[in-house]
Amino acid sequence: MKITTPLICAVSFIAFTASANWPTWRGPLHNGSAPDANPPLEWSETKNVKWKVKLPGKGTATPIVWGDKVFILTAIAAEKKTEPKPAEPAAVTPATNAPAAGPGEGGRRRGGGGFGRGEKPTDMHEFIVLCLDRKTGKTLWQKTAKQEIPHEGHHQDHGFASASPVSDGEVLLAYFGSRGLHCYDLDGNLKWSKDFGDMITRNGFGEGASPALHGNTVIVNWDDETQNDFIVALDKRTGKELWRKPRNEPTGWATPLIIEHGGKTQVIINASRARSYDLTTGEELWSCGGIGSNPVPTPVASGDTVYVMSGHREPNLKAIALGRTGDLTDTDAVRWSHNKSTPYVPSPVLIGDALYFIQGNSGKLSSFDAKTGKSHFEAEQVEGIFGTYASLVTAKDRLYLLGREGKCVVLKPGSKIEILATNKLDDRTDASPAVVGNELLIRGREHLYCIAQN
Repeated sequence: MKITTPLICAVSFIAFTASANWPTWRGPLHNGSAPDANPPLEWSETKNVKWKVKLPGKGTATPIVWGDKVFILTAIAAEKKTEPKPAEPAAVTPATNAPAAGPGEGGRRRGGGGFGRGEKPTDMHEFIVLCLDRKTGKTLWQKTAKQEIPHEGHHQDHGFASASPVSDGEVLLAYFGSRGLHCYDLDGNLKWSKDFGDMITRNGFGEGASPALHGNTVIVNWDDETQNDFIVALDKRTGKELWRKPRNEPTGWATPLIIEHGGKTQVIINASRARSYDLTTGEELWSCGGIGSNPVPTPVASGDTVYVMSGHREPNLKAIALGRTGDLTDTDAVRWSHNKSTPYVPSPVLIGDALYFIQGNSGKLSSFDAKTGKSHFEAEQVEGIFGTYASLVTAKDRLYLLGREGKCVVLKPGSKIEILATNKLDDRTDASPAVVGNELLIRGREHLYCIAQN
């Protein structure tokens, strides 16, 4: 008699999920990789576009896919604006309060400017969850999760719908930050909602971190400019808080990474001090300082190492050994580090033993040996890409680098830059792409594209 062990079942489920779905913004393996997918190598507005649909409102949230459904978040501003309040006199901000936090961990900035910041809106916004038919792009259902006037603005390059939804086939988690976390079934029926209050972000740049889901546990990280930062775990079935731990970090935009190592499931948060928490209890397992200011990229992990990086004013990349405890700063738990050419917004990707990442928000690509930290090439310009917010993704032994102007370069992984194809859409593209099956989903500023071989 054949005995099916829980481990075999778990491995089988992960393999199925990896080949059939894109359940979070970084995909089924939480690292931008879809190893069994085979999307097209080439496309344009007139080639290999399965469907293209106009999206209501604005947002940069990556679409996710479960089965035959595509889920995406957006925010729609009312056409008729509410009566604005009288303007208040502008406060004079001393230079000491802006703009950069110091090199130490947990430094905060109060007030100050910031290039690209947006003003507080005066118009009502609807925060929308959309479900589309994966075959046709037709809207299957649309739900308004919240309706309100946002309490602060956002960076000019994104909007009020930057966090991506998450699904495990049982629930759909739609997170709008200060507008709450909303749990639906896949037919659009609301199960519960959770309000965490109003986040006050650095320079009024807005919110962007997505929630993370593992089993029945949902993780939300809430780092902002107040003294009330926290990380919280909730039961996906009820919304009940399982635990909450205080933090001391400036505004954060990095989505938590949940991994299993050494028989323990841990939540790793990228911030000026990277921290790992026990998923079950919330106990802090380890921390490592010196990551830098404004960390945005989500960490990636392979084997017994996690890679954490930032690329703002103190660029840094650290390869940190898993299985250690306590303060790992300046210990041998940091297997190697690098202090230049690291990404500001785009998250990295691992292909085998090679770690790929963008310099800043540019079109300059690096590849490092993930085990040794040796550079294969560093900050080399990818022809045709001059700016990118989208994170790197990989499928079918190909690397996809999506620029901001609708151009996507497909590269062959290796010790040098080798371009396989350069593709162009008419829309601007800041959201990270999703790869599932033989399809590539690209969200533009105006449209959502499903790219598939004709």
